[in-house]
Amino acid sequence: MKKQITLDITGMTCAACSTRIEKVLNKQDGIDATVNLPLEKATISFEDEKFSEQEIINKIEKIGYGVKEEKLELTITGMTCAACSARIEKVLNKISGVEATVNLTTETATVKYLSGVSTQEEIITKINNIGYQAELKTDNKGKSQKKEVELQEKKRTLLLSIFLSLPLLYTMIAHMPFDTGLPMPALLMNPWFQLLFATPVQFYIGAPFYRGAYKNLRSKSANMDVLVALGTSAAYFYSLSESIRTIFDPSYMPHLYFETSAVLITLILLGKYFETLAKGRTTAAISKLAELQVKEATVFRENSFVKVPLEEVKAGDRLLVKPGEKIPVDGMIVKGRTAIDESMITGESIPVDKKLNDHVIGSTINKNGSIEVKATKVGKDTVLASIIKIVEDAQGSKAPIQRLADTISGYFVPVVVAIAIATFITWFFFLTPGDLPGAIKIAIAVLVIACPCALGLATPTSIMVGTGKGAEHGVLFKGGEYLETTHKVNAVVLDKTGTITKGKPEVTDIELINEKALPYIIAAEASSEHPLAEAIVNYGRKQNVEEKEIESFEAVPGHGIIARADEQTILAGTRKLMAEHSVDISFYTQKVEALENEGKTVMLFAIDGKMAAIIAVADTIKDEAKQTIQKLKDENIEVYMLTGDNKRTANELAKQAGIDHVFAEVLPDEKAKKVEELQKQGKIVAMVGDGVNDAPALATADIGIAIGTGTDVAIEAADITLVGGKLDHLPKAIKLSRLTMKNIKQNLFWALAYNSAGIPIAAAGLLEPWIAGLAMAFSSVSVVANALRLKRVQL
Repeated sequence: MKKQITLDITGMTCAACSTRIEKVLNKQDGIDATVNLPLEKATISFEDEKFSEQEIINKIEKIGYGVKEEKLELTITGMTCAACSARIEKVLNKISGVEATVNLTTETATVKYLSGVSTQEEIITKINNIGYQAELKTDNKGKSQKKEVELQEKKRTLLLSIFLSLPLLYTMIAHMPFDTGLPMPALLMNPWFQLLFATPVQFYIGAPFYRGAYKNLRSKSANMDVLVALGTSAAYFYSLSESIRTIFDPSYMPHLYFETSAVLITLILLGKYFETLAKGRTTAAISKLAELQVKEATVFRENSFVKVPLEEVKAGDRLLVKPGEKIPVDGMIVKGRTAIDESMITGESIPVDKKLNDHVIGSTINKNGSIEVKATKVGKDTVLASIIKIVEDAQGSKAPIQRLADTISGYFVPVVVAIAIATFITWFFFLTPGDLPGAIKIAIAVLVIACPCALGLATPTSIMVGTGKGAEHGVLFKGGEYLETTHKVNAVVLDKTGTITKGKPEVTDIELINEKALPYIIAAEASSEHPLAEAIVNYGRKQNVEEKEIESFEAVPGHGIIARADEQTILAGTRKLMAEHSVDISFYTQKVEALENEGKTVMLFAIDGKMAAIIAVADTIKDEAKQTIQKLKDENIEVYMLTGDNKRTANELAKQAGIDHVFAEVLPDEKAKKVEELQKQGKIVAMVGDGVNDAPALATADIGIAIGTGTDVAIEAADITLVGGKLDHLPKAIKLSRLTMKNIKQNLFWALAYNSAGIPIAAAGLLEPWIAGLAMAFSSVSVVANALRLKRVQL
């Protein structure tokens, strides 16, 4: 049978590309392909008995081109347990070209699909057809409001259920094996009175369980709704038949279990309510980040500053930010200087000094000076918006460890139903022959003690809290799989420039031979555009040196500069420059060589032919680098430095930082090969970098970690981002990964242990159904509560 698909192709640059793809595909017997270069699309007809969409995509990718995927974020309602999310995933992943991940905790689905093969409408319709409701994901504000309405509705339903169940709960006292001494009005024991209270609980309040069970059974699957509906219905309808018997035989003493069905439903609703409350706290990090955004901005419009809604701010606008106010968007300071509290982004509480042309981050707090800011990024392009997106994606992802829970959940409900039936048969025919009420009661206990929810929540809740905790401390995990892998790292490769070092040179040593030379030196270097000159000028300005006025300036490429001020000639540069102008430096040669042996760049200065100063400049290590590296070594993690510098400079800097292993003189395209070498030795490697040339190595490493002050390319290629460029966030990332995995394993252990112990105990007739229901209801709450403990850990 012939099938046709249209694929969006990436990577084509000319007609030769489109011809190449056509040629490769049309060589296959049963494929007819036409590739349109301007539209970047391929229309492909193929025989689906011979080929699948994925095989065709693989052929295109194998010759170096890509097939564009669309990404769909959905909110799904109607899921009650892990079996529901597993069912939706299974149905979606059967669709050609679709890869779906469903998160029970966040009630969301992330769906990747090929636009020419599937459509949004088809995906949403598939979900709706199996009994759930899917819609496009709304923003955090809309989602939060929707959750609040849902929570209030659950609360009202729960209160009504409690009100109707309390009289029935009181009748349980009559079933106690000992005398409680409490009065038992005859009215409460009347079967028709109990029926009156139990029926609305069973069929009005319990209607969602019936709807869920019907939809799941119709689509040939089963979830928690099936267990609840079966258990409570058995209790309700058996009690109803007993009540009807009293009509024909008024002297008959009926065995009533109306209280069992009503109280079970109430307890399950109570557990779900607490679970929803607790789950709300797992997304607190996202809510907290979203709330940081300001509502208004003071923008320069028509010759004055006016307040406008944030949505009206455009890139290029000039904004006024007063002390104590939040900076509305990402931008650059064009007037004024201040200190800014960036703790909400970087996790660091000490304000950062900012001056003209420095970049500022939206939603950070201006502490002590009025500044004017030119908006550079607004809306979804801001740092805060990108952080929220990364955290959302991570919280919606799945860690590999969750596969175990998903596999178990897929078989869970049918197995429990089979155990319940076997339990009923065993008790009714063999252990207590003919005792129908007793056998039903024990089977009901088996049905309701089992809970696939705890298994389904075990991993995602911990992932959500862990990624949220990381975001609060300046560590952004891009997905659950990276949170799971990071704690296994036993080798860390650190790029030198911008990662271990500050990324820009600073003055480290200065020797003034002429005490009056510094104002002339600063003035001369201020006219140069060289990075080393900038370091010297910054040093002078910090020392409040009053600069001289320059009369003339000449740059000598590769040697230095020549300038004049106050009718004096100033030379600044290398030993060659000094030699060319007959400046005697022989007395200072030993000093210069000693500084150079420390990996520093040395500049010589002369005024009117006489040595005036020696200044050494170097890219110094970050304040926190040495302590961070020691922490990693204390965890038995090997630390490597990777740099293009010469071995002498690299070894000196490594010595300062406390690094034992150095890869020096490494070309940018060789960085990834060094990572591969370590991986071949069996090491789990994390690569930390900040530059464009680090991107291949970041992608090659088991875990790629980008310094947040680095380039967008590096951040995009990385699995973890350390916001704000703080290297001491690296041990925090590893520790958080370890604690999160420990938490997940605890959750999975207790979820499995609960069900492994609970089902046999119930089958042995040692649990009343209402106690089983209570245990089931709170097993999920306990899993979420355990995950929330991660919020309190110290990093």
